[in-house]
Parts: sequence; C-alpha cells; structure tokens
Amino acid sequence: MNNFNQNAPILVTGATGYVAGWIIKGLLEAGRTVHATVRNLNQPYKTIHLNHIAEQTSGTLRLFEADLLDERAFDRAMQDCEIVIHTASPFVVSNYQDAFKDIVQPAIKGTENVLTSVNRTLSVKRVVLTSSIAATYGDAIEIIKTAENRFDESHWNSTSSIDHQPYPYSKVAAERTAWKMQADQARWDLVCINPALVMGPSLTANTQSGSVEVLKQFGDGTMRFGAPAMWNGIVDVRDVAQAHIQAAQELSAHGRYIVCGGTLSLMDIGYILQQHFGKKYPFPPFEVPKPLFSLVAPAFGLSRKFVRLNMGYPIYFNNLRSIQELGLHYHDIKKSVVEHFQQLLDDGIIKKR
Repeated sequence: MNNFNQNAPILVTGATGYVAGWIIKGLLEAGRTVHATVRNLNQPYKTIHLNHIAEQTSGTLRLFEADLLDERAFDRAMQDCEIVIHTASPFVVSNYQDAFKDIVQPAIKGTENVLTSVNRTLSVKRVVLTSSIAATYGDAIEIIKTAENRFDESHWNSTSSIDHQPYPYSKVAAERTAWKMQADQARWDLVCINPALVMGPSLTANTQSGSVEVLKQFGDGTMRFGAPAMWNGIVDVRDVAQAHIQAAQELSAHGRYIVCGGTLSLMDIGYILQQHFGKKYPFPPFEVPKPLFSLVAPAFGLSRKFVRLNMGYPIYFNNLRSIQELGLHYHDIKKSVVEHFQQLLDDGIIKKR
C-alpha cells in the first residue's frame, strides 16, 4: 500500500459520540478535512461543539446525515475518502426492550452497511473500527484461563450471547463481521481498536457512554451501602482518540489493539472519588460480600449468573501493542475518573452537594 494522501478527507461515523468528538478534534487540529456523519442534521445542538472546534483549527469539517440501518446512507459522505473511522454503534446495556433489535442488529447491520459502502468506494484504503475490550472476553472468570493473567489481542469473547451479556455479544459479533468482510476483498485493510471502559472529559454535555452510567451510580446513592467486587479496564478518552488517529495514519498498523490504561475495581473508583471530593457524596463505604450481593443483584438489573461469573475476579489487559506500534502514552486513569466525575457535576448529570 502506498502512503495515504494527507489531502484526502477522512470519514468519521457517529460524529456526536464521546470518542468520535475527540477523534474529530485531533484530525481538525492536524489540518485534515473531516467528513462526519450524524443521524439527524436537524439537531444542530448535538454538533455545535464540533463546529466550534472546526472554527478554531486549520482543518475543515463537513457534516453528513447517515443512519446506521440505511444501506446506502454512507455513500455520499465516503466519496474521495481514503480512510474510514467507524465509531457509530448503539450503547445500550440496560433498559432495552429487545436485545437483538435494540443492540445486536444495529451493531452488526451498521457495520455491514458501512463496509458495503467501503466496497463501493474505490478511494478507500483503510478502515479503522471502534470495537471494544468486551470483544476479547465475556466474563471476568475467564481471566483464570489466560497465560499471563492478562487478556490480549489473541483472545476473543466466545461466551456472550443475546441472552447473556448482549452488549458484549454485539461488539464481538460486529467485529467478526468486519474481519470477514475485509477478508473477502483485497483493496482495503482493517484495524480494530478495542478500548476498555472510557473515562475522561467529554467535549459536550450531550454525550452518552457506558462510563457515564457507571459514574452516576457513585453520585446518585446506588452504591451508598457498598460496591460489589468487580473490576474494569479503564482508559482515557483522549488516548482512545489518539489510538484511532494513529491507526488511521500509520501504514504499519494492523490487526487489533487493546487500548487500556489500567484496571480499577469499583471500590478503587469510590476511593479515588472520595479522596478528591470528600464524603459529601454517597460513595461506597466497603465491598459487599458476594453471597449478599447475589441476593439483591436482580434489583440492580444483574442476573445471579452474571454475579457468579464476574464478581471477585480482578481482570487485567496487555496494552503493549498499542504502546509499541501506535506510540500511545497513557493518561493517569485516576485523574481521568476525577475529571469525568467533575464534568458530570458541572453538566448537572450528577447533582452537586
């Protein structure tokens, strides 16, 4: 493959997303032309932050309307692009009516639609797909079977399903779909970014992400009686954005990249927040014993099977590929947690006390 044309536009799907905003910001600051897709151009309040960024940089921003489930929706936005960064995907882990219809189908069909457009657009040379660390494992108990007590890019989630952990299932199904479609042709290559739970400042108060749902529980009283012994890989949103940008521009980038700045338990997060914000918020005072939490888990939307397979198993991730091949220098995830919680307070998502 020849070098990428620095003057060619780059397409970023899901432009109003938490990660996508930082990707677009980085590209615009580098002077690139960005084609960015949104579901509805008639909601300018969702893109005002992107327009402000464009005005302050040397790059150029063009917005396009595209629905993930519309088969040809991305064709126009993709014209003349050599690189497509596909971040658009539903993030629904609870309060859904139909797991397949609300979570799995949009993830798979959206990926298929974008990559079918790639197949029709002869200028495209590379696709960078936002996958998830959830595509590398299904339940925390699986860490026991890893060679070095760490998940790495060779691991695949083979235990999630529509009935058990449908969101992780949607991520691994979408990524496998992408790899299959890439293997069926020879013109464009594929790089997958597999980020951990993303935290850190957002460029807009309108952004939804899984980390918002997690951090809200530390401010709304959900964990005032204690936290279950569960762990998450954590990564700063700016590192995830940089990983996408590097993957889009480094000719040697290939395969999957776990992007993770470290691991924190829910109690770790509570302690970090208490150290910074004091005791005025209902941060968890201690870890809840597994048998007790298993009894009350359904009231929190968690199955007892989920508790059995995920509580009490610290999980860790190997991020060496992202450091060595993408040149990432990770932010301190403790600061990312504090900055994100502060933003939720400033934006009124968590009530100040």
